[in-house]
Amino acid sequence: MAPHAESSRPTTPNPACQSNHIPRTVNSTGTVSQNLDLKGKRSDHRRSHLRQTEPDELHDLICVGFGPASLAIAIALHDALDDSVAEKNLFRTSGQRPKVAFLERQPQFAWHAGMILPGAKMQITFIKDLATMRNPRSEFTFLNYLHTKGRLAQFTNLSTFLPQRMEYEDYMRWCAGWFDEVVTYSQDVIEIAPEYSDRATSEAIRYFTVKSKDVRTGTIIERRARHVVIAVGGKPNIPRPLPAKHQNIVHSANYATAIPKLLSDTQKSYEIAVVGSGQSAAEVFHNLQKQYPNSRTKLLIRGNCLRPSDDSPFVNEIFGPERIDTFYQQSPSTRTSSLSQDRCTNYGVVRLELLEAIYSDLYTQRLQYSSHEDEWPHRILNNSVIEGWGDLPDGRIALHVYDEGDYGGSKGVTARKQTLEFDVVIVATGYRRDAHENLLQPTRHLLADSDGVFQVGRNYRVKFSNGTVSDDVGVWLQGCNENTHGLSDTLLSVLATRGGEMVQSIFGSAENSPTRLGG
Repeated sequence: MAPHAESSRPTTPNPACQSNHIPRTVNSTGTVSQNLDLKGKRSDHRRSHLRQTEPDELHDLICVGFGPASLAIAIALHDALDDSVAEKNLFRTSGQRPKVAFLERQPQFAWHAGMILPGAKMQITFIKDLATMRNPRSEFTFLNYLHTKGRLAQFTNLSTFLPQRMEYEDYMRWCAGWFDEVVTYSQDVIEIAPEYSDRATSEAIRYFTVKSKDVRTGTIIERRARHVVIAVGGKPNIPRPLPAKHQNIVHSANYATAIPKLLSDTQKSYEIAVVGSGQSAAEVFHNLQKQYPNSRTKLLIRGNCLRPSDDSPFVNEIFGPERIDTFYQQSPSTRTSSLSQDRCTNYGVVRLELLEAIYSDLYTQRLQYSSHEDEWPHRILNNSVIEGWGDLPDGRIALHVYDEGDYGGSKGVTARKQTLEFDVVIVATGYRRDAHENLLQPTRHLLADSDGVFQVGRNYRVKFSNGTVSDDVGVWLQGCNENTHGLSDTLLSVLATRGGEMVQSIFGSAENSPTRLGG
């Protein structure tokens, strides 16, 4: 699956909560602004309405991970504190700013850095950015980003709703730059544990302790929060029987950063395998032929052909935020059936224009070499299943592959097996989204589900047993609820509206009180 998808700091800030602060500058009009070029350089800086909270204070909210999901929450919080936007100000009654912190393992904001390939485009319209669908007047819309960068007119001339992926990542980095004061990078969260404020007077959990390790120094830091949002994204999935770690095996998530180091000579005739049948696999297969013109590449897919994604108007409605209510209310069996029917929109499929480009390249090979595909430098091997692997004496890797095609109707015909040798194997087989299982291990005994399964409500709040956790305390999961909230849960499509829903659920209504906000 491809990506579709700040009061001034104290003079001597606490190192435990220090983030990558960028000095602000004021332009000739007297307004503070921030610009990022596509290399990530900031020439000036804007600040959000959120303010830094010391690690030893009780936080209202800690977000684990600062990718697009948490960034959308940060933006929704900023807008809720902004009187100039056309939405209810949740914090006007209390008169207090929420005490929040965002913890991110990476040293800086990055989104699918390993798949920012030249010319690669987004798979969703820019209107589904981090703010527009919730509030088109927000400062954080993609159009306002273009306006700030001085590219609005030029982008309009492209006559497209699909920006290049490198530009969209820069848009998100531009948004993330507003929140430097409340984000601490290089923090690897290792545990989230429930705590009682006073066991003698309360049997309910009053806050959670979030324990993180500074990946640069190894220092362990503990922060307390009434609410914790876990939005850590997916971990690269390496399918069996391939090893989880191997010097010659690279997941597509690391393609653009790892492959240039492994294959340093762009003119060498490398043998390269790509495993997978989705957008990422197709993009890598297509890009390799340009980056390494003398290489020989093979795309191994389990199906009998590459298939196009369905992004027609009626089908696209399944990614609308209003569909989440309907999907959540369905029975588990109906949800499972719906997910199976809708997989062709997002998994194991490729955008049509890329399919056509790849087919054109393969046809050119047919003209250049012969109709015998074994002679082509770039091939697609259909019905291919990897059943084993091995290291070769020369440092390369061998894949034992068999053809999964149906030979049952032909007497005496068995599946063809072969051993293929490669310098590198690039695996584009999706992601695992179960990191919360380990992070929340200390809370498992509090779960409502007797089997220890982390279930969430429609508002993404983990269901703990009645009475075990205070009403104004909770854990919230983002990006790992596809089975209950639909295919859009892991995608960018609903981030703007979902970020607003999260802010409303955590800080809205009767919960908006001094004891709720930093009391």
